[in-house]
Amino acid sequence: MQIEMTIKGLMVDPITNMPIIILRDKDGHRVLPIWVGVFEANAIALQIENVTTPRPMTHDLLKNVIEDLKGAVEKIVVSDLRENTFYAMIYVAAQEGTVTIDARPSDAIALALRSEAPIFVSDTVAEQAIQLKKPLDQEMDEFKKFLESVKPSDFKGPVH
Repeated sequence: MQIEMTIKGLMVDPITNMPIIILRDKDGHRVLPIWVGVFEANAIALQIENVTTPRPMTHDLLKNVIEDLKGAVEKIVVSDLRENTFYAMIYVAAQEGTVTIDARPSDAIALALRSEAPIFVSDTVAEQAIQLKKPLDQEMDEFKKFLESVKPSDFKGPVH
């Protein structure tokens, strides 16, 4: 079984200065933080903010190639967690059937956003990494306030 998730937002880890994608379930009770690279976070932030770049970014290119080959991104699944590294699969509907493609979660999520495809987390990952949300927890309230204030410009890195 898989849990459908949405992107709650992006934040920066105050200790490592690395961006974190925050996924949450539809009920808002469970969250999954995934640490990603600056460039991947930038690609996700641009899409969240509906910023159009003058030339296609890598994830736009991949989406265009899939569509030009008469395919469609069905969904992405954060499928595994090994040695503190997340793994993901992109499910593409192609003429010969569904094709699964191994990907980094950040790339899969960036592609899912551009393709308007759903994001899922496998039960295996959920058991290992999903955190239960505590609505009255002061730390979670501070975290929410921080997420609401994050902007794409908070991430450094060139935009192509």
